[in-house]
Formats: sequence, structure tokens, C-alpha cells
Amino acid sequence: MKKTYDFSNAKRGAVIATPPGKTRVTIRLENGILDWFRNQVDATGGGNYQTLINDALLEHIARRREPLESTIRRVIREELRRTG
Repeated sequence: MKKTYDFSNAKRGAVIATPPGKTRVTIRLENGILDWFRNQVDATGGGNYQTLINDALLEHIARRREPLESTIRRVIREELRRTG
């Protein structure tokens, strides 16, 4: 380590720029929820837990827009698959 560092040309801000179409936000989640998403990433051998949270929110939005009849049909098909 150096005894002193020169920060005269340093820039303050995010290390990685936010890609177009995305917005950086601060959100408070329960520890258990965050742990679950992080564990999912660990179980698959890597990735990004934030992407999983984003995917879960997109799926939730899509299902909320799904008509009731489609929801019922989807649930019945899922249950029939489980029972064989």
C-alpha cells in the first residue's frame, strides 16, 4: 500500500453505469427474501440475485394481467402434471 494516494482526478459515482432501460433504486426487503434469492443463485452455481428478483417481479406482473379463466386453466394443468 502507498502512504498517500492522489485522488485529484477521481470521479465520484457508480462504478458501473446503469444500462439503458434500467433504473437504479434503493429498496428494503426482508432478510429472508433476500437470503432466498441469494441461495437460489448459489444453488445454480452463480449469477445475479438482482436479476432473479427482476424476473420474479416480471412474472408477477404477467400473472396479474392474466385473465381469471387462463389462470384457472394454468393451475389445473400444473396440478395434473404433478399427479401424473
